[in-house]
Amino acid sequence: MGSTPQEVIMTGPVVAGTDGSGHALRAVRWAAGEAAARGTALHIVHALGAGQGSPYLCEEDRRRIVRFGNSVLDEAAGLARRQAPAVPVTTTLCGNWTTPCLLGEADPDATVVVGSRGRGGFAPLLVGSDSLDLVAHASVPVVVVPGESGEERERAGVVLAAARDERDGTTLHCAARLAGRDGAVLRVVSAWSFFENVGSTATAFEGAERLAQERTRATARIVEPVRAQFPDLSVTERVVRAGSVSEALVRATTDADVIVMGARRRSHRIGSPLGHVTHAVVHHTHCPVLLVPHS
Repeated sequence: MGSTPQEVIMTGPVVAGTDGSGHALRAVRWAAGEAAARGTALHIVHALGAGQGSPYLCEEDRRRIVRFGNSVLDEAAGLARRQAPAVPVTTTLCGNWTTPCLLGEADPDATVVVGSRGRGGFAPLLVGSDSLDLVAHASVPVVVVPGESGEERERAGVVLAAARDERDGTTLHCAARLAGRDGAVLRVVSAWSFFENVGSTATAFEGAERLAQERTRATARIVEPVRAQFPDLSVTERVVRAGSVSEALVRATTDADVIVMGARRRSHRIGSPLGHVTHAVVHHTHCPVLLVPHS
């Protein structure tokens, strides 16, 4: 029997980052809705990126930066109050960079919400470096809201959870609590690729069919405690063999309200701080991604 999953609190305050971009305002709107669902407060943060203290700026430039930051916060707070009038909204203008600003404002039971991109960079090509840096360092849940164009999507009533191994027990419990709160169904997807196992002893002696059966049994073991703890929740599970695990997960987000994943991080400093599957899902997802920190 596996150990009891670590509890992840999803009832605390919501902290949203904004830089005034369309992506950020979409994240603020989502954060306001989440705060309303929790019955808690929303705190909106704008990071100046240490620009206010740069020695090469004149006093007028510093004042201009502060005025812009305050206007960004005013716009975001107004949007949040229109979206969720009953939610208490506060703001902070922070002189540091994005990650330390947001994490510095987040209590241990908070959830941080950001847009997938900010004002800079090549928006269609890359996930914002601030979002990736935040997820790589956060010890609290982080939600990355995609910047899809057009009208907001209709609610699907589906919480999607990605399950890979026993470490995802915490992820599934978090997803189950979210689905139960919102009256949604929980859809667990475990995607695997045969090529990930090429060269292993299991591949040589058991073959793809045996690996698929073992993956199905392993997924059922992970889901079983969730079914037991949430007997009234509708839970489905699906094991998918795919050429690309990330592509299979991204495809599954087309009709989900949120996908809940473990925030797997790489142990080395080369490339993205996140695992390649997590990075790809955050980049291409059709719905918000809730990343749950692993213990």
